[in-house]
Amino acid sequence: MSQNVPDFAELLGGAERTAVHLEMRDIYSVGNEVESFEQFKRTGEVDLDPDSAFWLGWTSIVREAVGRGVEMRRARIVSEPVTDYIRYEHALTPVNIAVGEKVRWLPRRLASDIALPGNDLWLIDDRSILFHWFTGAGDWAGHAFNEDPDVVKIVSTAFETVWERGIPHEQYTV
Repeated sequence: MSQNVPDFAELLGGAERTAVHLEMRDIYSVGNEVESFEQFKRTGEVDLDPDSAFWLGWTSIVREAVGRGVEMRRARIVSEPVTDYIRYEHALTPVNIAVGEKVRWLPRRLASDIALPGNDLWLIDDRSILFHWFTGAGDWAGHAFNEDPDVVKIVSTAFETVWERGIPHEQYTV
């Protein structure tokens, strides 16, 4: 793994064809989501305005990439019954879709025979991987960049298998 980790916006900005994201945790405790998640748990409400301050950093780079013809796909492997955090993510997903991402959900029980990478990741153009590390409680713990063709093949195969089995967001209920 390379020690030089590119900025994600820069990495996505260099994508030519595809950007795929594999998420495999049932809870994340990412700083900028804490307040929104707490509100969701209290009220069941989420911010679905892709132009709001909450979303702007994300939606602008997705719109730019999709506008250049980059296909963005996100696959989430989840335990069932789902956690409150997954219910929160599911409630927010219409914004991801509105700005051009495609999202699928795979119940963890259907992933038992898939050789999965050990961490969440982004795979760009089937050539560059940005692995994300989290603590057991879901806090951000770091990342690593990898372009090893053997690792790319493992990651690409895993993602495509998850995607093929995944349930489109519009059909997946929590």
